Amino acid sequence: MSQISFGRREFLKGSSVAVGAGLLGGLAGCGGGSGAAASGSGSAAASDFKAGFIFLHDENSTYDKNFMDAAKAACEELGVKAVLKTNIDESEACQQAAEELADQGCGIVFADSFGHEDYMIEAAKEFTDVQFSHATGTKAHTEGLDNYHNAFASIYEGRYLAGVAAGLKLNEMIADGTITEDKAHMGYVGAFTYAEVISGYTSFYLGAKSVCPSVTMDVTFTGSWYDQSAEQEAAARLIDEYGCVLISQHADSMGAPSACEERNVPNVSYNGSTIDACPNTFIVSSRIDWTPYYKYAIQAAMNGDSIDTDWTGDLSTGSVLLTDINTDVAAEGTQDAIDKALKDLESGDLHVFDTSTFTVTVDDKKNANAKVDGSGVLTSYMADVDTDEAFEGDTEAVSDGYFHESEYRSAPYFDVQIDGINLLDTQF
Repeated sequence: MSQISFGRREFLKGSSVAVGAGLLGGLAGCGGGSGAAASGSGSAAASDFKAGFIFLHDENSTYDKNFMDAAKAACEELGVKAVLKTNIDESEACQQAAEELADQGCGIVFADSFGHEDYMIEAAKEFTDVQFSHATGTKAHTEGLDNYHNAFASIYEGRYLAGVAAGLKLNEMIADGTITEDKAHMGYVGAFTYAEVISGYTSFYLGAKSVCPSVTMDVTFTGSWYDQSAEQEAAARLIDEYGCVLISQHADSMGAPSACEERNVPNVSYNGSTIDACPNTFIVSSRIDWTPYYKYAIQAAMNGDSIDTDWTGDLSTGSVLLTDINTDVAAEGTQDAIDKALKDLESGDLHVFDTSTFTVTVDDKKNANAKVDGSGVLTSYMADVDTDEAFEGDTEAVSDGYFHESEYRSAPYFDVQIDGINLLDTQF
């Protein structure tokens, strides 16, 4: 299976197809973080350098496998040794693992799950001569540690493009009489009600809505990043009980895609193609390629160079990828529509969270940080960028007609509940 690579990078073994005119940019972060001093001075020999990696699960999780593949690729390309620790819980086990990697001589240690952050910070305080980097975290820019960093990518753009493919599939189903226009109803299986997940499902929905205006979406949450049974049951419930005719996900197992294949319901997966297991329902998938960041951060640590406090990969760095569409399932014209949307994203003519494309309801139960005009158009939103326990808004995120996601820190902070998306449960 070949794939579309926004930054002209490979996704799986096989050919890579360019979908836009964006050039591969430098690996310096696009986020607003300041540089922090890397450990040591001068350049370390690659053969002597070790990079440590902490993963929440193992290769059975599509999410963790995505990180593992990138870690191995980056270390192989740089000629450094990768030391991997798998199945590390979001607990003191993470701090212990990080400190063990530092004790083993790793010059930089990475962790891949949101709940690892506090433990990585404690390890960074203990081992000040070692660099620590946490993917998806939110606290590096407020911690003020020279050896602690956060990284993410603008995956909301990839999810938007995948949503375009979903919307066109809905249009095809309407045109051929499979559903009526008012039944263009998608389902989404999320892990938690974090901003990362909200940003993801909203961008997916807006991509679909850009081509299928009548689309609506139900979202349910499992309370776990990886729970195959729960994810499969959630997808099945969305289809069987709520009438969802297309499913996507922000959860890490094959649960949701499997439920779709069993029911012959189209699916947009995440973190890699599921075409081998789900040839009759898989449409497309987006993912982050962490290889550019790993290479950048490891090389900086080896050379004693600064590492961005917050690093945001994007289309230009090759950090946001989309697999090739499954032409046996995708609607006709899907590739052309993705190409056009990609071109517009790269040029700046299109912004995923363009406030003219959705409306927002403000009441005592949701969107307390939002201001809207008389038509429900979002005019202001105080985002919680400097994360605190009260989740108080501290940064104006709306200007120039769109919500500026991942510009003021690398991790997503879009947590607006927009109209057209119904949350079935919010306990997680």
